[in-house]
Amino acid sequence: MFEGLSDRLQSIFDRLGKRGFLTEKDVDEALREVRMALLEADVNFKVVKDFLVRVRERAIGAEVHKSLSPGQAVIKIVHEELLSTLGEGGHLDLGGAPPHVIMLVGLQGSGKTSTAAKLALRLRGAGRRPLLVAADTYRPAAIAQLEQLGKQLSIPVYSEGDKVSPPDICAHALAKAVSGAHDVVILDTAGRLQIDDAMMREVEEVKRRTKPQEVLLVADSMTGQEAVNIADAFNKRMQLTGLILTKIDGDARGGAAISMRAVTGVPIKFLAAGEKPDAFEQFHPDRLASRILGMGDVLTLIEKAQAQFDEVEAAKTAEKMLSARFDLEDFLGQMRQLRKMGPLGDLLGMIPGMKDALKGVAPEATERQFKRLEAMICSMTRQERHHPDLLNASRKRRVAAGSGTTVQELNQMLKQFRDAQEMMKKLSNNPRMRMMGGLMRGKR
Repeated sequence: MFEGLSDRLQSIFDRLGKRGFLTEKDVDEALREVRMALLEADVNFKVVKDFLVRVRERAIGAEVHKSLSPGQAVIKIVHEELLSTLGEGGHLDLGGAPPHVIMLVGLQGSGKTSTAAKLALRLRGAGRRPLLVAADTYRPAAIAQLEQLGKQLSIPVYSEGDKVSPPDICAHALAKAVSGAHDVVILDTAGRLQIDDAMMREVEEVKRRTKPQEVLLVADSMTGQEAVNIADAFNKRMQLTGLILTKIDGDARGGAAISMRAVTGVPIKFLAAGEKPDAFEQFHPDRLASRILGMGDVLTLIEKAQAQFDEVEAAKTAEKMLSARFDLEDFLGQMRQLRKMGPLGDLLGMIPGMKDALKGVAPEATERQFKRLEAMICSMTRQERHHPDLLNASRKRRVAAGSGTTVQELNQMLKQFRDAQEMMKKLSNNPRMRMMGGLMRGKR
């Protein structure tokens, strides 16, 4: 998401950063390029116009002229105004007496059913007891899909088939939630066009009878400007409390994310990427703005790591690394943990400065290299993984043949691993690192 926009903006700001003084003409030229970059990223033209007026007013003012680094000052202004456009990140309203009702609405094909399951999984992880409700009686596979997802995730699903009206199903589900001690009810309603008056009246009736605390529009980010129009139309009928953008992994432009909050006034609450149940994250405007401007997103990377890495195992591994006892077995384990967090290219792109280093490197190439390393280590015996020095010429030929690689590639991997070990030995002699190792032991 935002790949094209991010690259264009970084190029513009790199040029500004090389100038010791910025004239009004310099600012106007840069903003013309920013305007084109935003429009090409499918940002709503009114949003672009308002955004640039605010940026220009500040960029030709005293805060830039008095700055020691005018280029950096302009980037700071753009970052702050981007945050203003994106609005504050929305949190779910789950206050008051349970059960709390969350109603999902949107067009057919926007990903409501899979989003309902992802949201339920997230809430369960936060200690909630969600109940999914199959209220899409129009799409034949919708009920079966939700039931299957619920079974896979061990989350209960309430359904009455396709013969009962959605308002009745949702009302009955509330009674079921009370008797089953479920504190959150997620209503998966049928997809509808915002111009379909009969179906809009039906979803309004569901809202009247269930009184949801949250009415969330699930919108496909790949529809670009149309997603903004859809959000605006639904908001006028349903008084939305939030937005969930889906398929953000398939949208390199990302204009919908920037535009929707500004046009509708409704906060974006979650972003969904990919098919996996855990491919779902809370929307943080500051992190998204940093990603757009190529500043990385370390906080999201840390959260992904915390969700996947076992704390005790991570502490053991860190201690082994600091004591220079880190071997290929440990390396393999860490690689597999990393892969659970998502595509390696995406993860590295969250680290400041790594985006430029990865330019020209295809995501498939990164993944292929990952798999080759894994294949090489898996082709070794356990003893060889613990003691790589055992790998003589004949053993290396065996490992290379077993992993579908060459001895040269194996040697290169072993050299990189030994270099890393050597660096760890040097770090382990550092008093601060030794203190960190003591802290790691204390955690266990």
